Amino acid sequence: MTSPPENPPSLVSEDDREAAVRRLQDAYAEGHISHEEMDQRLHTVLTATTHGALMSALASLPAEPPDTTSTIAAHGGRIRRRGPWRVPRTLKVESAFGRVYLDLSRAVIEHPIVDIELALGTGRATITVPRDAIVDAEGLHAGWKDLRYKPRPSLPSGPGGPGGPKIRISGAVGFGRLKIRHARR
Repeated sequence: MTSPPENPPSLVSEDDREAAVRRLQDAYAEGHISHEEMDQRLHTVLTATTHGALMSALASLPAEPPDTTSTIAAHGGRIRRRGPWRVPRTLKVESAFGRVYLDLSRAVIEHPIVDIELALGTGRATITVPRDAIVDAEGLHAGWKDLRYKPRPSLPSGPGGPGGPKIRISGAVGFGRLKIRHARR
């Protein structure tokens, strides 16, 4: 009888697979790998079930730039971001008292997945996401009032259709209310 391995290999998530495909596409676009090599590595990434197999497809690629994380914090007063501002891969928003308004509709979003981690005490918060964004608020804990979010109806395929960034919102909202909405255009 064989004993199970002490550390079983971890399975590849869809986010891991998407990140690996993006790295391969970037390496090909920058001329680091040939078309044939990209095809071979893509096949390996798309069929990988463990992180070890996934990492073998990414071996010898240039190092990935470090994830960008920014924190916006205010104990009182307002936090407001709107217009053409650059959204980091991970955005931490901390506010004890006051209002928070994040408008991502015209922001520069360079990452296919953006994590917004909230630590809000009291006051209202509104997050406006791009029209084609996919919102995941499963990791959010609302203390006093429920989250107000109405998912957008499905858009037709093609220009302006599905394919926008995925916005993952997590953290906690204490005694305030969070409203998430899609931009109208």
